[in-house]
Amino acid sequence: MVTPESGQRHLLVVDDDDRIRELLKEYLSKHGFRITTAADASAARRLMELLDFDMLVVDVMMPGEDGFTFTKWVRKQGATPVLILTARGLPTDRIEGLTIGADDYLAKPFEPQELLLRVEAVLRRAGPKPTGPRKVNLGAYEFDLDRAELSKGGAPVRLTEAEAQLLKLLANHAHAAVDRMDLARDSADGVGRAVDVQVTRLRRKIETDPRNPRYLQTVRGVGYMLAPD
Repeated sequence: MVTPESGQRHLLVVDDDDRIRELLKEYLSKHGFRITTAADASAARRLMELLDFDMLVVDVMMPGEDGFTFTKWVRKQGATPVLILTARGLPTDRIEGLTIGADDYLAKPFEPQELLLRVEAVLRRAGPKPTGPRKVNLGAYEFDLDRAELSKGGAPVRLTEAEAQLLKLLANHAHAAVDRMDLARDSADGVGRAVDVQVTRLRRKIETDPRNPRYLQTVRGVGYMLAPD
């Protein structure tokens, strides 16, 4: 399984069907991907303004803006790979999807394993995920990801084990929001309250004004994001 330290890929699943969104999130998460979901194109646009994604999995038939129109918009923004899902499996639909810039096209119903293989193939063609520096700067503070140690001016700053692991996970996904329930996944914290407490404590240690954080930011409706210098 891919871990954050080895380059975990972040996928955005856009589908108006709640059941399919949750099924894909559960299945792809088990295979090492970090998954964010959106119920329509409008919500997906807002998420893309806040977060960076390695790939999008997009349904075609959605209320409001359909998946083809949304994919055209995505392609104008850059080269983020797109896999289209649709119940419209005619050859002309496939040709339309590929013509507007989709990287692959999968007709519903589909086997989850086939989707996984197609996602992996698209990401292989896109190339490896760049690896970031192993140290991040947070104003006067520096965090060493390999050692999970925080320092200020070369002097160590004490962190609890939970705080260190939380900061390491966020630093591994610097400038990208991490779902608060993903942060709580390896603990007995079923609703993310312990994560909120740890975030509050970390802010007291690294922020000049903990009530108006510069580095450890809240991403409304998603979770938290570390935004180092």
